[in-house]
Amino acid sequence: MSPFFFFLTQIAILAYALIGGVFLAFSDFIMRSLAHTGGGVEAMQVINREVFRWVFMTLFLGMAAVSLLIVIYSAIYLSGAPGMLFLLAGTVYLIGCFAVTVFFNVPMNEALAGMELTEDATRTYWTGTYLPRWTFWNTVRTLACALSAALLLFGLYWVSQPT
Repeated sequence: MSPFFFFLTQIAILAYALIGGVFLAFSDFIMRSLAHTGGGVEAMQVINREVFRWVFMTLFLGMAAVSLLIVIYSAIYLSGAPGMLFLLAGTVYLIGCFAVTVFFNVPMNEALAGMELTEDATRTYWTGTYLPRWTFWNTVRTLACALSAALLLFGLYWVSQPT
């Protein structure tokens, strides 16, 4: 394994864990807290706008590119169980985190963004659809990030062992 790729995987483990930690906070207590407040819809609308700040989005989108690089590198240069662990780590992030975000969480965020706070339909969507579904898919993202970090960690450990 090249020194650059070895370093990249160490950074990726940390990044997967950081992203997963953000998602964990939402699944564990933030969404429940918002559900118990009168201003949960408005707060989530603001959160969904603020998430586009550079730190989280750079990490989130950057890890999609890094995950693709990990998949390609492992398919070409790594073999056996370690190669499979690296390949799975990148694939799990791309599907379980990035694709889930694009196809499930973002459309729900966009629907919520266009709703008026005072309408009954907004409250119905918030409690009946948004909270349970968004939180479910967010938990999938949390688990995908944790699994990606663990797979990379185990793969990195495996390849760094003397033969």
